[in-house]
Amino acid sequence: MITMLDVARKAGVSKATVSRVLAGNRYVSKTTQQKVFQAIEETGYRPNLLARSLATQKSQNIGLIVTHSLFNGPYFSELLYQTATLTNNYGRQLILADGKTSADDERAAIEFLLDLRCDAIIIYPRFLDTDALEAIIEQHEVPIMVVNRQLQRHADHCVWATHQQNTVDAVSYLIERGHHDIAFITGLAGSPTAAARLAGYQQALTQHGLKVNPDLVIQGAWTPNSGQQAAQRLLESGTPFSAMMASNDDMAIGAALALNAAGKRLPQDVSLMGFDDIRMAEFFLPPLTTVHVPVAEMIQHTLAQLVAMLEGEEIAALPPFSGRLIERASVADGPFKS
Repeated sequence: MITMLDVARKAGVSKATVSRVLAGNRYVSKTTQQKVFQAIEETGYRPNLLARSLATQKSQNIGLIVTHSLFNGPYFSELLYQTATLTNNYGRQLILADGKTSADDERAAIEFLLDLRCDAIIIYPRFLDTDALEAIIEQHEVPIMVVNRQLQRHADHCVWATHQQNTVDAVSYLIERGHHDIAFITGLAGSPTAAARLAGYQQALTQHGLKVNPDLVIQGAWTPNSGQQAAQRLLESGTPFSAMMASNDDMAIGAALALNAAGKRLPQDVSLMGFDDIRMAEFFLPPLTTVHVPVAEMIQHTLAQLVAMLEGEEIAALPPFSGRLIERASVADGPFKS
């Protein structure tokens, strides 16, 4: 097995110098660094990352915790792609841990990443409430950023989007297009994001002087299948509606299948709107009107905050990230359009 000493002999430097180069010591000359890297390539040496992390107290790894209920969907693909890409741009490796099905599981995932000596941790929580997240940040010296949840005591350790206000704006757009009977498919029960988007739907109706009809609010679970089933239940109930908004694009696409099967034309008979602006939304027929969530920008600022903390810099709370309405062809004027 090739050792660090073999690399040192090949490069004509000491073993200590090779160690300093691998640890990223900026005081080693560029010429010496090039010699060491060339020797590593020629010998095929692979450093023991665990041993290096024990010696330097840095692993160059950043951990990400996401509950597995998000794994099977395009939103998670976008989240993971952006996180992995940006982590790599900072010269670090991403380690994914599953938050599974409870707050205890999310805590266990945090401990798992700490045991792996991750330099910093990103939490995309599903079960841990804000008080628990605030306490976790206070209990650990490792930099921690929370995505998609607003914190009060540690506002500089979170990145969040204005889901409720974005939903208010989206539903208001439907109302302005002449729709008063607007069906709404909620996200998974217990999800803070789902609760915020439902609150936005209710707020928009109230602001426009319209009553919230509970018969038009159907429970979903973020998946296309749940969207299809929700739309089927609504159609079977006979409750009239001219527009439907789903809490994410996956459910909107599933709902479209049920609407089409019932002979409803989009958007002539029913206008349809989603949320998240997944890549498929643009290529759906008709192209789906939706709300774009700036996932890339949120992850970019999350990593920037973590790296700043790792380098000992002061950080400040970031303003919330606002989505924007993407108008496409799945919404038409409704019966109350003046």
